[in-house]
Amino acid sequence: MINFTKEVSIAAVKIRPFVRETPLDYSIPLSQITGSKVYIKCENLQYTGAFKVRGAINKLLSLNPCQSKLGVVTASTGNHGAAVAYVLNKLGMKGIVFVPENASNTKVENIKNYNVPVEFHATDCMAAEMHAIEYSRKHNMIYVSPYNDIDVIVGQGTIGLEIWQQLNAVDYVLVPIGGGGLISGIAGYLKSVSPNTKIIGCLPTNSPVMSASIKAGKIIDMETLPTLSDATAGGIEADAITFPLCQQYVDDYINVTEDEIKNALVTAIKTQHLLLEGAAGVALGALLKNAEGFEGKNVVVVLSGGNISVDTLRLVLES
Repeated sequence: MINFTKEVSIAAVKIRPFVRETPLDYSIPLSQITGSKVYIKCENLQYTGAFKVRGAINKLLSLNPCQSKLGVVTASTGNHGAAVAYVLNKLGMKGIVFVPENASNTKVENIKNYNVPVEFHATDCMAAEMHAIEYSRKHNMIYVSPYNDIDVIVGQGTIGLEIWQQLNAVDYVLVPIGGGGLISGIAGYLKSVSPNTKIIGCLPTNSPVMSASIKAGKIIDMETLPTLSDATAGGIEADAITFPLCQQYVDDYINVTEDEIKNALVTAIKTQHLLLEGAAGVALGALLKNAEGFEGKNVVVVLSGGNISVDTLRLVLES
């Protein structure tokens, strides 16, 4: 059993020099549109453009000196890779990032900004993860999972701590889900300090692996379709510790179509003048889709990242 109150509080102090405390902004236009009191947690303004830095730095700071010297391996569709690269650069450690061959060019370039080697493998994020794990074993290096690691989860949980400090009357929190590291950390902390707060997982209809797995009662291997929410797309490791955490702490799930993601991204531009990536659009799209269910409540929408390419943005605006 993880003591989220304790572990997240410790992590928040430890990672403070390396992360931003992101704003929790009250949105007048989104509140008017939905009839609820909408607050946006702007992790799109985090270093590297996404929340992933929190988990990456907490994990790498947990390594002992011998482990640190071995070097780090990870796999990512982009944001986690950039976060690990950012931290490696900050701490002066060596490492390598594997990405799927179809990863966003914008996100790959973001990783390369931090002078960490990037290699391509397969066209599926799960295949890239399995390859990275095998590479780490073969070369005696430390593998850093995007989600299947308690230190990573606790690091992401510092978002929940900030939300609670910024707004201690939270009815709903809407969080995008891929492998579940973000929502596990946020939900684990918030449920420990505010049991009545409802945590809602938001997924693209084209890749709803976690919600389908929860419904099935086990992690399932399912075919997924391309989605604007590339950061949440793909499979989940069979032994993922995020699955039981989602079972325990997440109250409900909302699946969002590609058109609803596009609408959310355009709405964010029109109302907040913010550029968001698809995963953040999933959380905002879930609010817009189910506005009646949140009427009159304090609702926090976690805007997980803002790393959208020019080509994708053009596609969204022209469709």
